Amino acid sequence: MVLPAILRLENVTLKFSQMTAPVVDGVSLALAPGDVLGLVGPSGCGKTTLLRIIAGFESPQMGTVEIAGQIVAGKNQWVPPEQRHIGMVFQDYALFPHLSVAENIAFGLRLAQPRERRKRVTEFLALVRLTGLENRYPHELSGGQQQRVALARTLAAQPKLLLFDEPLSNLDVQVRHKLREEVLEILKAREMSGIFVTHDQQEALAIADQVAVMRQGSLEQVGTPEEIYRHPASRFVAEFISQANFLPARRKGHLWETEIGCFALQNQDSKDDIHPCADKGDLMIPEEDIILQPDQDGSAAIETRRFLGREYRYCLRTPYGKKLYARTPTAIALPIGTRVRLSVVGQGLRFFPHC
Repeated sequence: MVLPAILRLENVTLKFSQMTAPVVDGVSLALAPGDVLGLVGPSGCGKTTLLRIIAGFESPQMGTVEIAGQIVAGKNQWVPPEQRHIGMVFQDYALFPHLSVAENIAFGLRLAQPRERRKRVTEFLALVRLTGLENRYPHELSGGQQQRVALARTLAAQPKLLLFDEPLSNLDVQVRHKLREEVLEILKAREMSGIFVTHDQQEALAIADQVAVMRQGSLEQVGTPEEIYRHPASRFVAEFISQANFLPARRKGHLWETEIGCFALQNQDSKDDIHPCADKGDLMIPEEDIILQPDQDGSAAIETRRFLGREYRYCLRTPYGKKLYARTPTAIALPIGTRVRLSVVGQGLRFFPHC
């Protein structure tokens, strides 16, 4: 049996002024129960505003917001934020400084009986691995611990949907990676749904079942992380999500000719065959799909090499002065200045017409 969507947006639109373009423009999407949606896009694209609309902090002029089968905004319906059964975790933790860890977690449980409240505080302290710190105050905790308290407080209220507004951006890299895995583990173990707004594309790809890419208030593409990365629907999505190379290319029979060679496309949509500008455009080549072979007569030369732990990232200069980037395993280290012959493997090539 297919369960109804925990969240459904239909043509949601919001303008702050009649003189400006919509901040959120005709957004429609559905989130399945238990799924995590990664919402990404450049600054000012409308991510946080869309989150605020879902939470009830903003009211759209058009469209509907439906949570767990109930319309909470639109069609002459309006449910205030406190009645939407939504939990929200913010970037700045939003803890009460005068309350202890236990008191912060219990804040949303004021209507529960004292015994039940204590039981749930103990349960969620253990869930976020803060047992033994219940009597400390926020200023006595690290940033990662404070965010765990904020998560526990939100989870204790048993929301139907969790909204995360860049909750990890204030943490250092190691803590950020560890905490995001813990958050995802908790959500999956409890079969909870969430929307994770982040400016970190790699973070969205790592944690989300579905990724939504926003641009100027609209959804540019929604799909699985693999679909978004390997089959971007537009040049914008390709540039924003992946660290890919783009080379000018023109059609040559069934191949695409570039300054570093001719390549066949294995995954291109057939619609590009009838595009009026389909004979000339840019070829997207993922960094990890480029193979380097030392060759004195090679068409490119290595300008820089960066060690990234499990791989090298090379910057290459093509005959026409174009910079290309390639990622390779660390088994072979090629010196700077080496001339190389380039080949491409994998199915990541995509063609984008110039118009």
